[in-house]
Amino acid sequence: MGGDFGPRCIIPAVARCLQQIPGFNVVLVGSPEPMASLSREYRLPDDRVSFVHTSETILADDLPASVLRSKRDASMRVVIEQVRDGVADGCLSAGNTGALMVLAKTLLGTVEGIQRPAIMAALPVAGKFCHVLDLGANVDCSARQLFEFAVMGSEAVAELTDIERPRVGLLNIGSEINKGSLRVREVSELLRDSRSLNYVGHIEGHELFQDRADVVVCDGFVGNVVLKASEGLAGYMQDELRRALAGSFALRLMAPLLRRALKPMGERLDPNRHNGAVLLGLQGVVVKSHGNADQQALEVAIGQAVRACQSQMPQRIAARLARCRGELL
Repeated sequence: MGGDFGPRCIIPAVARCLQQIPGFNVVLVGSPEPMASLSREYRLPDDRVSFVHTSETILADDLPASVLRSKRDASMRVVIEQVRDGVADGCLSAGNTGALMVLAKTLLGTVEGIQRPAIMAALPVAGKFCHVLDLGANVDCSARQLFEFAVMGSEAVAELTDIERPRVGLLNIGSEINKGSLRVREVSELLRDSRSLNYVGHIEGHELFQDRADVVVCDGFVGNVVLKASEGLAGYMQDELRRALAGSFALRLMAPLLRRALKPMGERLDPNRHNGAVLLGLQGVVVKSHGNADQQALEVAIGQAVRACQSQMPQRIAARLARCRGELL
């Protein structure tokens, strides 16, 4: 029931993924209508889809703390309970991020050794991806928590990609060791001393897009600003390009050729093609979709959730943290 478009986009995305992903089964949680009518319209197979009907919905402006005490039958709460109770291997939501994080942490709990979960998503850089965390779950973080983010991000990226030892960087205002806040300098020392992480040092803002690191660590305030600014810049560049093509008669004549040539770049920069942020550090798989995601973006997020479930991400992160625990003592 979450997101700007709710079941109108989610149901057709599910129908498409059921055709493309073998062994994929879905539990749809939400209001009986329009969920039932859309499921009939898109002919969802009865043997691979089940329904859990709920009477409440968490809204975008609901305070995260309030959803713990109220709305016990909200679709977001019930879908996390499906993971907690072993009915589902993982869950995906396009709803209120703060509420999702609070409910997931409360109902599922965190992996042993993790103080706070973190949100991780991929940014397209130099034909590859740079995975950034945290993207908004934790505004203020200690050095230990940032170190935990680095461990979780490294393990998750190694599992979700073909990179055996992901390069880990720390987002900072300069590359020098003595640059940054006291907290950043503290976590930088922890990362340099770590034998289990492939730490490459400080990463400045412009270096995010230069393939300097596979995982970049920062607090949630900075990460969310970086994410929204990057998405806004991608949209701005596309608008500027369209205006440039429309403002020149010669370019208008060449527009079909230019569009074909620039199409791969546009696809790489399209945020919808990189949808699906994983909430790392929970005892269960939870994936957050953009609230304004369209059908194509939701299909990408569903695929991300399936991969996280197949890789048994929580168990792998717990094992990695156990190996790194001595570095924090």
